[in-house]
Parts: sequence; C-alpha cells; structure tokens
Amino acid sequence: MRIRLPLSNGLTDYRLNDLGPLPVIAGAPPSSRVAYAAAHVVVDPLASTQVMDVEATLAFRRYLWSLGFGVAEVMDTAQRGMGLDWETAKELVRRSSAEARAVGGVIACGANTDQLDASRPASLDEVIAAYEEQCALIEGAGARVILMASRALVRCAKGPEDYQRVYGRLLSQLSRPAILHWLGEAFDPQLKGYWGGRNEDEGMATCLAVIRDNQAKVDGIKISLLDMDREIAMRRLLPAGVRMYTGDDFNYPELIRGDAVGHSDALLGIFDGIAPAAALALRALDAGDLERYEELMGPTVALSRHIFQAPTYNYKTGLVFLAYLNGHQRHFRMLQGAESARSVVHLAELFVYADQARLLADPELAVARMRPVLELAGVGNG
Repeated sequence: MRIRLPLSNGLTDYRLNDLGPLPVIAGAPPSSRVAYAAAHVVVDPLASTQVMDVEATLAFRRYLWSLGFGVAEVMDTAQRGMGLDWETAKELVRRSSAEARAVGGVIACGANTDQLDASRPASLDEVIAAYEEQCALIEGAGARVILMASRALVRCAKGPEDYQRVYGRLLSQLSRPAILHWLGEAFDPQLKGYWGGRNEDEGMATCLAVIRDNQAKVDGIKISLLDMDREIAMRRLLPAGVRMYTGDDFNYPELIRGDAVGHSDALLGIFDGIAPAAALALRALDAGDLERYEELMGPTVALSRHIFQAPTYNYKTGLVFLAYLNGHQRHFRMLQGAESARSVVHLAELFVYADQARLLADPELAVARMRPVLELAGVGNG
C-alpha cells in the first residue's frame, strides 16, 4: 500500500510496511512496573461552542484500561492549561472515576489551581485553597491525587520555603498518598523556576526535602524534564518506597528498564499513542525478556521524539492525530483549535513513524483518513 506524503525532503511516494500492525491484546496491569497513560480528550466538532465529547473521551480510557494501563486524568495531555478549564475537568474527573470503578481500572487525577483568576496575582493562601478544592473533589470521586505544578504558585512563591509550606499543608490532608509532578519549562514555559531554586539542582533539593518531610503521604514523583541523567540521579535519592514515575518521553525505554540500582515506573503522555506496543513490551519485561522489550519499545522512540519535538507543549496535536488515524475518534478537532499547532509535514512524518513502529491499527483506514488531510494542504493522491 502506498501514499504520497509531503515529508521534510519533499513529496515522497511512501510504501507502508509489510508486517502490518501490532496486535492489540487486552490484559492485566504489568506486575513489574506501575504504568499510567496520560490520556487526551475528544471534543464535539459539531457543537457551536467548545464541548467535550464525553462518550468518545471515556471510550478511549476504556481502551487504555483494557490494555492494563492506569489512566492519568485531566493532565497536560488532556490540554490542561491549554484549553481544558477546571469546570470541564471537574466533569471529567467524576465521569472517568465512575468509569474506572465500573471496569476495575486504576485512575489518578491532576489537582491544580487553574480555577484562580490568572489576570491577578494570587496569595499563598489562595493557592492552597484552590488546590484543596480540587483535591477534595478528586478524592471524593475515589481517585488518587496527582499534585500538578501550579502556575499561580510559581508566580507568588518567594522561595523554597513557600513550596514546602504549600505541599506540606496539602499532603497532610490527603487520605491516600499522592503523586507529585515536576513539569519542566519545555512543557510549560510558565513553570520556569519551579520549587523556588535558582536552577534545577536547587529545585531538586527542595522537591526531595518535601518528599522526605511527607514521605508517608507521597506515592511517587513524576518528573517531566527530558533529562535522563537528572531523573536517574533523583531516583537514587528518593526515600525507600517512593516511586519515580518517568515523564521523559524521549528516554522512557531505558528509564523503565532500569539498571542494577533501580528503575522508573511510568506516567507518560506517549503511552496514549503507543499503548499496544507499550503494553506488550511491559509484559515482556514482566517475563524477563529484555530482548523482546527492546524490540517492541525501540521503534516507538523515533515516533515519540517526533511528537514531542520543540515546541514540546504542542505534542497533544500529534497524539490526537494518531488517535484519529487509528479510528478512536471520527475527527481531528481539538480544544482551542490546537489541531493547527503542527504542520502538514509534521503530521505526514508522524504517519511514517507510526507505520514503522507498527502502530497504525488499520493501515487502510489510516491511509483513508490521511488523504483528506493532505488534500486540504494541496497534496493529491489520485
């Protein structure tokens, strides 16, 4: 099967691989690693205002649960802070948590402070109150809390002691241990300087102090800094029993595989797009078959690095486009028109990388869905 694609080296008559797609095999969660997929949202393309397509959104979560993943809900992959407001997020927390109970799925939800008015500075007390409101709703829905990095906090905090005060207060009130989240500025430039340090070394020291001071209330820490060496260094400094959840969408195979000292668990946006390969790879890892693990994970890295290329925060566009190609939703429309954030060349190359990783679930459908996107860009396919 062939399709004419506008790639970075010009128009190319691309032939799809002969191996076909990887099988999509339902199964239990992996036993050797904890694995969350941060899931995207689907909007209703026919609504006159931005409205979430709840059924299509929940259907994608059921797909992830069926493959053995936990779902990380209302995170940046769901366009939190880039179109998904707190009012919509509240509905999704409730609906997804109820769905998780119905199917026996694992779920954790992001608590933030995005109900605050971004046009005026907030006080630390207001930041705490905003977090408390969201944490209460998440725990009330039966989900684990992920304490997301707060833009309001980074604007009002005077130094590391303010972060320690806020996190200490919040963690002390939770009924279940939370997952902390250190989101780097590549994902959100407004979070530069998080944890109050002058650099990432000082930020890591503050984050570790928060974890040590509240160890019983911390399940783990997800760091999304795209810095493998820093993640490994921090992983080795964590107290016993506190997990490192990799958020490194460039180096996840090595970090999850681990070394003689330890490994990272996973809370990854790329699992949204590579779920069939990642599920099979994690089962191979459970069985101690590292060769099969590498065989499955290896081809996904080029796809992930392409989707998460700078500006990294536009990675959501690639994940939603891949879900569209794979038939998980009937359209390619996103909150705030984010489907336009990547070029047609970027999307065409994503198609190639997905095919090479055997992640086009139905190649004929993917080609049929790619063609009208190309035609809108003036690329005909006969």
